[in-house]
Amino acid sequence: MHFQSAGKLRRAEKGKMDKNTKRTTIYDLATLAGASPSAVSSILNGTWKKRRIGQKLAERVIRLAEEQGYAVNVQASLLRRERSNIVGMIVPKYDNRYFGKIAEQFEQVAREHDLFPVITCTQRDPELEFEAAKELVSYQAECVISTGATDPDRISAFCRASGVQSINLDLPGSDAPSVISDNYTAARDLTDLILDRCEKDLGWNGPLKFVGGRLTDHNTAARLEGFLAAQRARGISVPDTYIMASGYSAEKAAGALADFAPDGPSGLFVNSTISLEGVVRWHSELASGADWVRYGCFDWDPFGSFLPGNVGMVEQDVTTMLNTAFTLVGTQTESKERILIPCILRAF
Repeated sequence: MHFQSAGKLRRAEKGKMDKNTKRTTIYDLATLAGASPSAVSSILNGTWKKRRIGQKLAERVIRLAEEQGYAVNVQASLLRRERSNIVGMIVPKYDNRYFGKIAEQFEQVAREHDLFPVITCTQRDPELEFEAAKELVSYQAECVISTGATDPDRISAFCRASGVQSINLDLPGSDAPSVISDNYTAARDLTDLILDRCEKDLGWNGPLKFVGGRLTDHNTAARLEGFLAAQRARGISVPDTYIMASGYSAEKAAGALADFAPDGPSGLFVNSTISLEGVVRWHSELASGADWVRYGCFDWDPFGSFLPGNVGMVEQDVTTMLNTAFTLVGTQTESKERILIPCILRAF
């Protein structure tokens, strides 16, 4: 008898605990609010105005949802509006001028469109990118802009399944519209500029070396194609060993050139300002031959004009890229086109 009583007591306590910790449902809220479950659902998902549900009922349901812990505060506050007005951006890096400029101008342009910008940096990690996209969607972002994402199609597929718009920036995808620089044309023009200066300053006509980036990356591949096309047009053959696309880091760029000590004229196409740091380090440590080197860089930094041997840089038109992307925000287009934005060639 004693053990039976103890067992009943434990079961009663467990039942009481289960009741106290049971998650509140829409049906619970409907009972408390004196409304139908479908009306509560419409209020919580922000479509209540379309169903002509009254403001007072909507406010009562939202208040009850907060009191019952149905949603975290930030989500509940978003439900008070029919739209969240949040636009999210995923960026790979903050530590160079290009992505820093994108992040800064993104905030400005979003506010000009009466949208609230949220930015997260993912360090070129595809899993971090996807987790960031899921978090942005969970906070009811109306659009997710993936900038330089390594797997943009995975993000786009998730966003579509969640009813959220997605746009690619800088690197293209095949499952959503993409706004990117015209990498091929800009690289071809920069290659011509470097070759012209090599011929003018050094009496030398190539071939140039290509330093930095990853061949699996769309932008690197497009720039390499433009680099090779410009030299083919001049009858210049580029050896495979001259393609040094071992990554974007400064260390890898410097390492790729470690065994190269020019004993005559030479020229380099540098594939990013991150790689440029390594090239400048290599160039500054040359025991001799530094005056024989001419190079140009795809990407822009105003300090680049002061670097010895640098003859020009490509500036990607961030302002036009973002303005173009924001013409797509909020539209119902199913387009998956790639929109190419011309770059600006800066000659020194």
